[in-house]
Amino acid sequence: MLIETRNMISMTEANQNFSRVARMVDEKGSAIIMKNNKPRYLIVDFSEAESLQAATDENVMSISRKLIEQNRKAYEELAK
Repeated sequence: MLIETRNMISMTEANQNFSRVARMVDEKGSAIIMKNNKPRYLIVDFSEAESLQAATDENVMSISRKLIEQNRKAYEELAK
């Protein structure tokens, strides 16, 4: 995942000024909260969460094909 440096905010700042985090998400689509100078939390608009979470049918089919090819012998043995 690429991280936009404009979307980063420290844990201290987020804790003290959460409305700034909310505005950042509204304007830029996401906010990254840093903890100990490392990206720790990703805040996204709730309506975007589902699209980030759900795999497309094409992705599922592609992964399925790959697994079938890698384990063809086991699948053939189970089919007997």
